[in-house]
Amino acid sequence: MYVLLYTILAGLAILPLFLYLRNPYFTQELRYTVTCILLGLRINRIKRSKPFYSMLDCFLDKVKKHPNKQFIVFEKSSYTYRDVDKQSNKLARALSQHASVKEGDTVALFMGNEPMYVFIWLALAKLGCTAALLNYNIRSKSLLHCFTCCGTNVLLAASELRGAVEEVLPTLREQSVRVFVLGEEEEKCVTEGVNTLSSSRIQQASDQPLDAQLRSKVTLKSPALYIYTSGTTGNTVVLRRKFSASNFWDDCRKHKVTVIQYIGEIMRYLCNSPKKDNDRHHKVRLALGNGLRADTWSEFLQRFGDIRVCECYGATEGNVGFINYIGKVGAIGKEHFLHKANFSYVLIQYDTEREEPVKDSRGFCIKVPKGETGLLVAKITAQAPFSGYANNQQQTDRKKLRDVFVKGDLYFNSGDLLRIDHEGFVYFMDRIGDTFRWKGENVATTEVTEHLIMVECIEEANVYGVKIPGHEGRVGMATIKLKDDMEFDSKATLEHVKTSLPSYARPRFIRIQNSLAVTGTFKHMKVKLAEEGFNPAMMQDRLYYLEDSKGYIPMTQEMYHSISDGKIHL
Repeated sequence: MYVLLYTILAGLAILPLFLYLRNPYFTQELRYTVTCILLGLRINRIKRSKPFYSMLDCFLDKVKKHPNKQFIVFEKSSYTYRDVDKQSNKLARALSQHASVKEGDTVALFMGNEPMYVFIWLALAKLGCTAALLNYNIRSKSLLHCFTCCGTNVLLAASELRGAVEEVLPTLREQSVRVFVLGEEEEKCVTEGVNTLSSSRIQQASDQPLDAQLRSKVTLKSPALYIYTSGTTGNTVVLRRKFSASNFWDDCRKHKVTVIQYIGEIMRYLCNSPKKDNDRHHKVRLALGNGLRADTWSEFLQRFGDIRVCECYGATEGNVGFINYIGKVGAIGKEHFLHKANFSYVLIQYDTEREEPVKDSRGFCIKVPKGETGLLVAKITAQAPFSGYANNQQQTDRKKLRDVFVKGDLYFNSGDLLRIDHEGFVYFMDRIGDTFRWKGENVATTEVTEHLIMVECIEEANVYGVKIPGHEGRVGMATIKLKDDMEFDSKATLEHVKTSLPSYARPRFIRIQNSLAVTGTFKHMKVKLAEEGFNPAMMQDRLYYLEDSKGYIPMTQEMYHSISDGKIHL
């Protein structure tokens, strides 16, 4: 009897060691599994709830639970949950009365980081409207493109962005878009076709709760937001108008911030800022985000202390994602059996020269073994749908791969090359296709190309991203062919890209060739050009660099080394 008891106790004692040897991440994986199961049960309850329980309902519950708790801290002001609720009620009534906004409308929001952004978003939700969130850096055709995609009929713009709106006002009026500038008083609004939603009108509106019947038709499948390429937890959000590396940690200390959100570029900016004696004096315990390089990750931890970094991978429109719940430096996520059970994803062989998946003798794609790089594709199912892009069927179809492993199957093409090691950790290797990321923003090469060929001297353009040592993502570069008997007009090119493209999308380098190489299907070949990059020693072609104060100037080997060494900042 005692022998059996001792045997059981001994077995229990060595069980943790056995589990650790079999799987060093057992504890973290068990905790993550329990979290996923509980979250899944909660989501299923929400799906079955009647009436539908939306994010707005979640926010309103938080208002009832702790009305006097700080919700937003911004500069020298702070707003409680009750404050935000009342302000959004006022805005909802003002929008309904003075802008004729009603349930089912799509309203475009064109403004920077400030509390008003949140107030308006909640106000629109209370009216049963969809909010289209516009990047305040975009201008001209890019801005109009966003309106066309989401089918908006109302534009709300911050007063400081009035000039950008007036540039495209004639087209907006043709499309019957009602334009409202926020905050300006009526007597200051003198532009025909531009209305104002003044501060006085907003403050005169009632702050009492709105009737839920105003949004009675909203369902789980109703669009809440259009985002151009979180739930409410009850915590306080600290907002800043613009990111500042020099003030970041002071803000964290001042407001006792415990969780920060990042993109890879932000972490690099923080690491590149001058060192201070109080770098580790803060309460930040968790950093959530994506795009963090392994070297920056290690440097960040070494300098700023033991902060848990939770790197994630995903896309707004995608149907698969990963999360690095272990915290392994450099990984964007880790495979988990619950992921595999719910999402059918795989890495397939991809030919970077031909820019297409590799097929076997039967015409199907080929899976890559563990440890090798492949294109991430995810099966499109009812449980893992791909809704596509608003009013852009062509772009939606381009993201779909058909007949991947069997006739008739359908997969989402992520456009990302990943690698999964033998422990199941997932690593980002590269981006393919017609987009790249720079300064934390997605850049569509097709859009930049369309703007470049509008310059009088340019006949054809091939846009792609090139790597810069010490920088996240890729910077924009264009190889162009000039029209016959025309010279490169650097001044006209600069003026055009400045007025039509945000700063992060403007090509930093322009290479001039007599003809542009294409594939057998007449697609521009980008891979070789991207590999050659912006090194003058790698080419005989003329090469130009966009210098902020001088425009496009001839590129030299000395400039190349200065950029590569970080002496010239991009």
